[in-house]
Amino acid sequence: MEPYVLYGMPASLYTAKARSYLRKQRIDYVERAAGDPRYLSEVMPLIGRWIIPVLQTPAGELIQDTVDIIDHFEAETPPERCAYPTTPVHRCVAHVLELFGGEGLLRPAMHYRWDFDETNLAFLSRDFGLALAPSGDEDERARVFAGASERMRRATGSVGVTDESATAIERSYERFLDLLDAHLATAPYLLGGRPTIGDFAFIAPLYAHLARDPYPSLLMKRRATRVWRWVERMNAPVNDAGEFPGYEQALFADDTIPETLRALLGYIGEEFVPELLAQVAFIDRWLDEHEDELNEGDVVGGAPHRRRLGLVTVGLHGRQVEIGVVPYRLFVLQRLQAAFAECEPDAQAAVRELMRESRLDALLDARARRRVERRGNREVWGARQDPAAGGSIDRLAQTRPKDTRS
Repeated sequence: MEPYVLYGMPASLYTAKARSYLRKQRIDYVERAAGDPRYLSEVMPLIGRWIIPVLQTPAGELIQDTVDIIDHFEAETPPERCAYPTTPVHRCVAHVLELFGGEGLLRPAMHYRWDFDETNLAFLSRDFGLALAPSGDEDERARVFAGASERMRRATGSVGVTDESATAIERSYERFLDLLDAHLATAPYLLGGRPTIGDFAFIAPLYAHLARDPYPSLLMKRRATRVWRWVERMNAPVNDAGEFPGYEQALFADDTIPETLRALLGYIGEEFVPELLAQVAFIDRWLDEHEDELNEGDVVGGAPHRRRLGLVTVGLHGRQVEIGVVPYRLFVLQRLQAAFAECEPDAQAAVRELMRESRLDALLDARARRRVERRGNREVWGARQDPAAGGSIDRLAQTRPKDTRS
């Protein structure tokens, strides 16, 4: 049988998530560069936009987005290797980690890539050029890197990276590294002896940007050696946990969450939840204003390449920054809420108490008046629902929305 084909690039944050999953599950695949002519002529026209990663199945089906790629395999994955924990607290925590890893770590990932040109630029130029123009000469590679660099530097501002916020971003990321390093002293992976969806989300920024790019790579190695080793472990097709002799490849016993992970969850509640609630509140107000124009199944933003709905101002360590409102985050948040809804009442009480202690409990209830779904490899507006994005969330997030659909 033909192998799966993963279209992506080493520098791509979300490609790192899909690649790690394929390796850990020992799925036969080959990786092709985003600049491969087959991607440009065959894949991109069917997907409808330039976006990576894209997985091509042996039958020729195209699957875009890491959630859809992983879920393509999960139905056939045995429970002892499944990315989704089966116990309620672990499952909900894994979805919190998925949300933060894929979305909450974008700010340090973008800052440490694009704000340290003296150290990073030569590496990035060659790395991007080889992936985006694998058959091109040096001039062609320099040209495509210049275009990619310009786009990504603009995107850096949309996640709240500014000259004024840089110091706060660095202090926050260093605190995150310290907390994660302390936790990884106790276990090979985030929830114990094998990776879950939380690990696969964390590896996206922590490998592609923060462990490969020269400046943050050295920071990680010097400050958080265990995090660096976890990055290596997550890219190995075997367990690669020699530092933990005899550690079973199972999750923490009895659905427990150790104190080191509770500390990390508390950090996520403090650093990320207000920003995410601001986005939910903005989306709900936007939907209220545009409800008559929308039908279920309409592409979010009006076109597949428009992933941002507007801008919202949030507080970041005493400063006000504007960030882009990305409805895809609502889609990932809904996965946590679905996992919570499937819990029995006693388990829901245990999950909510843990979330309350970590200042994460608002995530269990925050909803806009429409769902965001994934259909046909794009985000679309889903069914109407009762919103929970009103005044209490606004007060917590201290939002000031500005609608910018471009």
